[in-house]
Amino acid sequence: MHEMSRRDFLRASALAAGGAALGACHEGQGAPQEPPVRTPTAHVAAVRGFDLYGMTREALQDIGGIEQIVHPGETVFIKPNMVTLPWAQSGSPFRIGECTKPEIIIAVAEECLKAGATEVIVGDGSHMPELDWEYATTLNGGTNLVAEAERLSSQYEGNMRVASLEVDSPEWVEVPSRTYLGTIAISSLVAHADRVISIPVAKTHAWAQLTLSLKNFIGVTPLERYAHWVEPGYWDRGMAFDHSTTQSIAAIYLDIVDAVKPDLAVVDFSIGVEGDGPSVGTNNGSTVDMRERLGSFLVLASTDIVAADATAARIMDHNVYDVTQLRMASEMRLGEINESLIEIVGERLRDLQVEWEHATLRNQLGYDPTAAPACPFARQLAHRLG
Repeated sequence: MHEMSRRDFLRASALAAGGAALGACHEGQGAPQEPPVRTPTAHVAAVRGFDLYGMTREALQDIGGIEQIVHPGETVFIKPNMVTLPWAQSGSPFRIGECTKPEIIIAVAEECLKAGATEVIVGDGSHMPELDWEYATTLNGGTNLVAEAERLSSQYEGNMRVASLEVDSPEWVEVPSRTYLGTIAISSLVAHADRVISIPVAKTHAWAQLTLSLKNFIGVTPLERYAHWVEPGYWDRGMAFDHSTTQSIAAIYLDIVDAVKPDLAVVDFSIGVEGDGPSVGTNNGSTVDMRERLGSFLVLASTDIVAADATAARIMDHNVYDVTQLRMASEMRLGEINESLIEIVGERLRDLQVEWEHATLRNQLGYDPTAAPACPFARQLAHRLG
């Protein structure tokens, strides 16, 4: 449940003291009125444990059940973070915290099919045109997203499939942008879906501070239009989109969020990345295993994706008002970041907060497609690819 922060406590105490003093000065004019109680406007379910399947289903139930979001006959697009899936054959990006765990994706997809979804599409753009989804394996190695898509499609009336957005998108849809771009092209699989769900893994990011439910949507844009080829062999959006400041890149993916209006966020707090993420490698990106840091895995779920990210930021030892993307999202009225208006269901915030190394921001000032990779992620990939 929601806890009153120290700031809110001091403010309430000051109001109460001021009211008492005012009453003493105007005795006989009636008792001072108590400050109004602020009712939470956003709810974030928090579930701890070790079974990511069961935890995800419990989190969805705690926010009212997926049937309150997904209705019979609807199409659902699920956007995980599969940033390093193209290189999964040389080492699991799931076990080191770089990618969303398939267990969570599978559980959400199955709940959508149970609710009557006609089609559930799991898709991402990553850094290569085609992703080998068979390498999207569960932590125990027992199954993968391709096998689970086949299983669930045979078990339910609806269909589940995986999509590499660069090659599987039927078309690209232009959505309005208040940035220098004017419009932003996004996959029609996202734009035309009845319901959109963001499932990020909790990570810090050397360009964006945090990469969570909001930042996740940068991956629905086309590589051909917004990325440059970087040797030794991958596409990098960091040289095409304006990354000169945290504000400039946030403005791009927040305009996508504003257009898409996601219905649900499920945040993977099992194994993530701290320091100069979003990947683990030659710089300062390091794996965070919440079993060691918190004592268990954690899953968050909310129909307010900004509230989900704000809660995640607080768990990751960040001041929400210092996180550019969250402050901007609040100003755009995309969701709630005020702690006093966010109710945490199932756990107490203070019991979830852990030490999490912040990123050292290294925004790119100027863009030269022929230049060497400038961001930590690019350098880490270059090192990994040799």
